[in-house]
This record gives sequence, structure tokens and C-alpha cells, in this order.
Amino acid sequence: MLPGANTHESTGLILTGGGARAAYQVGVLDAIARMLTDAGWPPERIPFDVVCGTSAGAINAAVLAAGSDRFDTAMSSLVGVWSGFRASHVYRTDPAGALGNAAHWLGALAMGWLVRTRPRSLFDNAPLAGLIAATIDFDRLGRMLSQGHLAALAITASSYTSGQHVTWYQSHRPVPPWSRTQRLSCPARLDASHLLASSAIPFVFPAVPLALDGRREYFGDGSMRQSAPISPAIHLGAGRILVVGAGQLRQGTVHADHTGSQYLYPSLAQVAGHALASIFLDGLANDVERLHRVNRTLSLLPPPARAASGLRMVEVLVIAPSRRLDQLAAAHVRELPRTVRAMLRMLGATDRRGAGVASYLLFERGYTQRLMALGRADALARRGEVLRFFGEPQLAPQLAAAVGAAGSATAARDAGGPFSRSARGTA
Repeated sequence: MLPGANTHESTGLILTGGGARAAYQVGVLDAIARMLTDAGWPPERIPFDVVCGTSAGAINAAVLAAGSDRFDTAMSSLVGVWSGFRASHVYRTDPAGALGNAAHWLGALAMGWLVRTRPRSLFDNAPLAGLIAATIDFDRLGRMLSQGHLAALAITASSYTSGQHVTWYQSHRPVPPWSRTQRLSCPARLDASHLLASSAIPFVFPAVPLALDGRREYFGDGSMRQSAPISPAIHLGAGRILVVGAGQLRQGTVHADHTGSQYLYPSLAQVAGHALASIFLDGLANDVERLHRVNRTLSLLPPPARAASGLRMVEVLVIAPSRRLDQLAAAHVRELPRTVRAMLRMLGATDRRGAGVASYLLFERGYTQRLMALGRADALARRGEVLRFFGEPQLAPQLAAAVGAAGSATAARDAGGPFSRSARGTA
């Protein structure tokens, strides 16, 4: 079956950014794959028509897209990579590569007039380029799209040069590019440079040059200035969308525990962690809330007025961590190489108050395995919603039966807020 034949039945997947936190997404998807297989879904068939990724989520998305004819094999590959992660697979942790970069950076800040070359980033992510080359076959990705195993793959990045937020996409059928305020889209033959650009955490990893409208611009992490992360999947034809976050999405402010530590002046790591949280989490939370608000408005309109509005209904299921990932990271900071810990210690990122920064850089298997376990548990806790989300009539009869069983077991679930359950909406 060719994905995307009916836009209102096409299913999209959005994998957000978050560095090492993206291990959580793999746990969620692994649990969903097992749920669907148990319910009668063919294990080799990818349950998504459109896949969109940002930052580390872009790399996960590209792995799934390149293996979209064998979803079970692609998932095994993702689980294997994230289960055995070491920080040295993503950035240099040797003294020359780690401390040398930091010394160059700090020297430029303190004595810029004496430093001949400007520092590019805090870490050298050359190992990540090698990992991408070894893990993703981009020629195969192109074949999967041309053969119709997947309707589209989209990768986002943010331009330091022009300030634009750009979504590059490769699709089975031509899709007209779209443009909104400070964000635009470009059809492209995706490659490793798009993934490196999308995952270039600001200050942490170097910017990547990419061509845009015939000129060269420098791009960084796609989570920056990403005001509408759900939008690309909708433009590419998805009528229902699964969003897997990489951090808690809460309404209102999360207050600190009432301990003396909350009254201490914030460390540099606390400030940086707060900034990173706003980059990686706020855009998604705001977009989901906006989707629900527009949906409520549409529900008040009579059908003719709703049809004239130009807006369409989109079903969205959001699965995000049930625990604060910075707190999980604090228990695993000691797993990082000594050179990296020394650098993070200077920033104040090795204690509980500053662990937010470490949570994005902790590419160590103890932490990533724990995140995957949390993702599996969170997805399994939403089993009824997940099966209902995929339980359209065209699926296997066993899945329809599983939907009914799971639905009766969870019918009384929840309350509420837009981040706790699936809902109909627009974007």
C-alpha cells in the first residue's frame, strides 16, 4: 500500500530534539512496535507515512526512513546503537579534542585579541559524522522513498546566517514548498550534512554550511526558532500525527522542591540548561496547545463555516517523558569520560542543579538505556491510546480487537490537559 494515498488517513511521526535525550524516543517506538506486532501488525511494515525529525530526532528519523521496508530491522538497529552508546561516538573526549577545544573557547573569551582563530564550538563532533556514515545509507533512503515505502522524510535546521528556520524534505511525490513567517521549506536530496546541521546544539557543536536558494548559509540545531514543529508533517500530508518528545511538557511552571538549594544564585550550567529547555521543549508545548485551542474553536463552527476556514482536523497523540530527565542525568554524570566531566564541572553541570546541560550530552549507555526503559514504560502505560491511534478499519482485524480490549481497560483514564492524551486538532 502506498503511503499518503488519503491525506486524512496518512500517519505522521515527529521526533523532537534533545541530544542524548533522544534515546527516550527509541524506547517509545520500540514499545509501540511490539504492541502493534502483538496486535497483528506486520512487523516489517512501517506504521508511518511521513517521518519528521529535529536535532538528534532527525538522526533517528533518517534511520527509520532508510529502513522503511523493514521497520523491525530498523528498530533493532536504533535500539542497538543507543544501547551501546559512548560519548566518544558523538564528540571527541580525548584530552586534545575535549579540553583543547574548551581551552580555545575560554581563551577566546578571556583574551580574544591574542587568539588567531575563532573557536567553532565547545566540542568537536567529528565522531558523529562517522557514526552517521556507518549507520545510514542515504542512497537506500532515496530508494525507499522512490519505491513508496515512505511518503516523505523531513529534517529541520536553523540558519545563523539569515535567521530562517528551514525544513528540508524528500518525498515520493512532488510536494509544493511552503513558507510562513521566519520559516520555509525546501525539497532536497537529504544527506549527512542535513543531519549534522539539524543536530548542531548551539555553542556545543559547530555550525554546518548548507546551500539555500543558491547561497551558502550556516545552520545549527533545528530546535532553535522552531515555532511550529508539528507543521511539516501536516504540510506533507499527515492527517494524524504521533509526537514523541524528549522532555516533560507541562502546563505552567515546574516549581523547585522547597529546599535551601533553590535560593542559591544559579550556576552557568543552570542558566544554560534553562536556555536549552526553552529551545528544545517550549516550541512543541506551545504548538500542541495552539492545536488544541484552534480545534476547540473549530468545534463551535457549523460545518459550512468550518469547511470555508481552510483548516482541517488533525489527530495528535503526544508521548513525552513522565519524569524529569535532568534528574535522571544527575545519577549518571560519573559515567562520562574524565575530560568531559572536568569541563562540565567548570560550568557547574555535574551536580543536581546543573544536570540539565549534562542530560543533553550524556551519550553513555547507562543513561541512554535508562531513557529507553522510561520510554517503553511510558508508551506501555498509554497502550489503549496507542492502539486506538493506529486502529483504523483498514488495519488487521486482530488490531481492531486489541483496540477494543485496551480501550475498555483504559476508558476512564485521565483528565486532562493537551499533553496527556490523544486529541483531534488542527495546526
